Amino acid sequence: MAQAERAAELARLLDAAQAELAAAQESAEAAKALAEQLSETERLLAAEQATSDKLRRELAEQRFQAEVAQWKLSSMKVARWSRLGDAIKSGKSNPVRLARGLKGAAKPVKRPTAPKRKLIAGTAKPKDERPGAAFQATSNTRTLNGASFKLKPFRVPTGPNTRPHLTAAVIADPHAEALLRYEWRQTTGFTPRDFARVLPLEVPHLLVVESVTQGPWAEEITGEPGEGLKALLAWCAERGIRTVFWHTKGDVSAYAAAAELFEHRFTADLTVAWPRLQFGVQPRVHNPLPLAGGRIDRVLTLDQLLPEHLSYPDVLTSYRWPAAADCPPGTPQWRLAEIAACGTPIGTEADDRRAHVALRRAYAMGTMSERIDELLDAIGLPSARPTLNTSVLLPVLDPYLMEHALAQVAKQSGVDQLIVIGPPEAELRARDVLPDVEVIHRRPHAAMTEGAMLNAGIDLCEADLVAVMDPRDVYGPHYLSDLRRAFLFSTADIVGKAAFYAHLRKPQATLLKQPEAEYTYLPEITGGTLLARRNALRELGFADLTEGWDEVLMRQCRTDGIKVFSADRFGYVRVRDEDRWLLGAAHLVEYGSAEPHALI
Repeated sequence: MAQAERAAELARLLDAAQAELAAAQESAEAAKALAEQLSETERLLAAEQATSDKLRRELAEQRFQAEVAQWKLSSMKVARWSRLGDAIKSGKSNPVRLARGLKGAAKPVKRPTAPKRKLIAGTAKPKDERPGAAFQATSNTRTLNGASFKLKPFRVPTGPNTRPHLTAAVIADPHAEALLRYEWRQTTGFTPRDFARVLPLEVPHLLVVESVTQGPWAEEITGEPGEGLKALLAWCAERGIRTVFWHTKGDVSAYAAAAELFEHRFTADLTVAWPRLQFGVQPRVHNPLPLAGGRIDRVLTLDQLLPEHLSYPDVLTSYRWPAAADCPPGTPQWRLAEIAACGTPIGTEADDRRAHVALRRAYAMGTMSERIDELLDAIGLPSARPTLNTSVLLPVLDPYLMEHALAQVAKQSGVDQLIVIGPPEAELRARDVLPDVEVIHRRPHAAMTEGAMLNAGIDLCEADLVAVMDPRDVYGPHYLSDLRRAFLFSTADIVGKAAFYAHLRKPQATLLKQPEAEYTYLPEITGGTLLARRNALRELGFADLTEGWDEVLMRQCRTDGIKVFSADRFGYVRVRDEDRWLLGAAHLVEYGSAEPHALI
């Protein structure tokens, strides 16, 4: 009897549990249906709101245009020529009225104030979709040993995109988002609730999800995958959108279940057996462009440099602030690379030469553009982007300088084409010295100026960038690669050097010109260091001069509004027998060779 009662009780409990489970399933289905209805209602409401805002903007624009038309009419009526016409018309049969009218028309009359567009109530200001537009520094003060310092924050650039043809939906923490945002058109900020409404506005080519530690997606990707993540990946699968999981931090086991749902998995952790995708420097934000207020004359520890409360845009400001950064052992390699790429010496002393070498090394370790090339190749998407291929224009007026000039070009990396304009023997010699470079030779006409030789050569150039090299000068092996780097972070069409070393043979003097002109936009650079976008240089052309063609070119740039950027002082030496102007305009470094100072 006891066993029968126990069995009956268990059966009753089982029936009750099944009933509760059925009720829970019904509740879950009802909740899911309600969530879908809510999502659809939100979508319809957003669409109605967008339509309403559009109609309000159109109505406001029509009213504004009507006000503009009325203002133009009123302005015409009070214009002097209009009042003179009215006076002549009304007084043509009455001399007294004519004289009075002409006198009145000669007096100045205040013109009506032009109307201004008004902010439309209830409509939001259009969002600036340019990369970095909403990603700006917010903290402009730093505290050291109780003293407060006010900084002019580094302005995060708003573009351009490296691959404007490619759109990526990205879920990432602020650091990774900052590295990725310039590599493609990027959609961020969507949540598990609204992705189905946000992403169709610009359907992405790929989805990239980092191992985030904050935000609405953090719970979706840790432990058991969330329903929102599953729905997002299903949405991508229906549309053939490639999906990528990028493990950058944290224990990989915490993300393993979610990562298995993605088509492709990458990691920055050397101990994880997935394909590598390391952090790289992002030239748009990790570059030696200085702060407006300059650097503080102090060496800071990493803790002083980067307090915990800083957002990543504020971190980019701090990177550029100290005279040097004393980083302890164990500092992540990506952090050291970012500091070095911002031109800040790493160590206990401020050393410009070491800082420049470290910057060069940071970029050589790989930029985010190169990392994304690897990712896109691995997942089967085109990685096409602009190149920094270079054609070199080499005018050789003096045959005795030919061997020296060709040796300077042979040192350089990244040269695709050499246009040498000089004596007949220059062609064969150039092909011997530069066997892997396309060589085009032109023999100059008698009495041809250097500017005319350059003009003849510019139409033969085929690479995206064109360099002009002076056969008299000395160029280090990193000269062109250092200059090309400036095109990754500046918006200039012409790059060169306004700060440089010079050597005068007769007095054996080494000079440094304009050391303060590094990494800045300036009205002019010296012609022997010119590196320009080919199309811009073709439109400008060269003056028919041997001395001073670069000054004329720089004047034309100022007239046409073409940006000119001065890079670093290293890698180049201007060599002359004597130059009185340079002696008066530059700082004396020492009596001796310039190469140990310039060629690092």
